[in-house]
Amino acid sequence: MLDLDIQYPDTGTEGLPSPAEFTRWVREAVGPVPTALTLRLTDAGEMAELNQQYRGKAYATNVLSFPLEFPPDTGIPYIGDIVICPEVVAREAAEQGKPLDAHYAHLTVHGVLHLLGYDHENETDAEEMETLETQILAKLGYPDPYQPIEE
Repeated sequence: MLDLDIQYPDTGTEGLPSPAEFTRWVREAVGPVPTALTLRLTDAGEMAELNQQYRGKAYATNVLSFPLEFPPDTGIPYIGDIVICPEVVAREAAEQGKPLDAHYAHLTVHGVLHLLGYDHENETDAEEMETLETQILAKLGYPDPYQPIEE
């Protein structure tokens, strides 16, 4: 069971992945474990504020994850919040020559894995996380996001 709260920006959903796409990506990343989380799409201004407040970096980034773990005896499967900035995602996809949906899928999976406790703070952890991302994305039909795009 997946309980996914998707919060789209007030400016609309044009050009953004559908709730069904986000749900498919999150479901593949979390697997069969009952899980609840929030995925918020926000503008560059809010993302820059969040990135400054929580990471000390004064710019809008593509994705932030905010893990939250309730004590196991509560039975609450809420694992946290993911915030994605469509402006940054679109710019990066264009700069990197990646299909927009593939980049959204990657960043969604990346954010979920952070909520599940994975990180990339050192080389060993980064390799583990990138391998898992690549495997999940392959199951979803997307190419390895860490391989250069051939022209």
